[in-house]
Amino acid sequence: MDYLRASENRLTGGLLTTLTTHLWFKALGTAGFTALFFVAYFYLLKNPTGPVATVPVTWVDHLIGFEPIALVFYLSLWVYVSLPPFFMRTRIAIIEYGARIGVLCLAGLSVFYFFPNATPPANIDWALVPGMAFLKGVDAAGNACPSLHVATAIFSCLWLHWRFSALELGATWKAANIFWCIAIIYSTVATRQHVALDVAGGILLSLIAAWCLGLKKQAEHC
Repeated sequence: MDYLRASENRLTGGLLTTLTTHLWFKALGTAGFTALFFVAYFYLLKNPTGPVATVPVTWVDHLIGFEPIALVFYLSLWVYVSLPPFFMRTRIAIIEYGARIGVLCLAGLSVFYFFPNATPPANIDWALVPGMAFLKGVDAAGNACPSLHVATAIFSCLWLHWRFSALELGATWKAANIFWCIAIIYSTVATRQHVALDVAGGILLSLIAAWCLGLKKQAEHC
């Protein structure tokens, strides 16, 4: 029992040290990266380079009903994608991860630049759903496929899964990580910000990027 308690204390202490190491660098770096991303994202959203194609709906979209409470999970992405840097021990690891997810975002933004697209109208009176009305006013229907909301969530989920294994964290951590990611993916359709094809595109983009950029190795050795 004493051995198990000592092992648990070492794990907890090591995790706390990892989370708090270079804390300001992690926080400010994440905020700066997010700000730069939004500048590019909203510029393309408001200034499409050509005719904007509408992404068609599929039978999957009809299975998932509109759910206003899903907005909570949708907005939680910005907390979720900020987690990976806090599980890193060195500044170089944080920069390397930033470069990797930067490539992912740049790939998605490139699609929006060369092939502007948007989700179809949802035929919902957003004025009756105040939270959603605000979101629709800020983030319009453009920049739809591939969904960068989904792509960055999957990318973060994979990294956290592999990192949790390296840190010898238990199954509860991994299950919570997967649940959060799935909830975010679900929310993109349930809020009618995206359709199923956007989601599929985001998943494909993140898997290709994770493989090409050696995400697993970086997660295991940072």
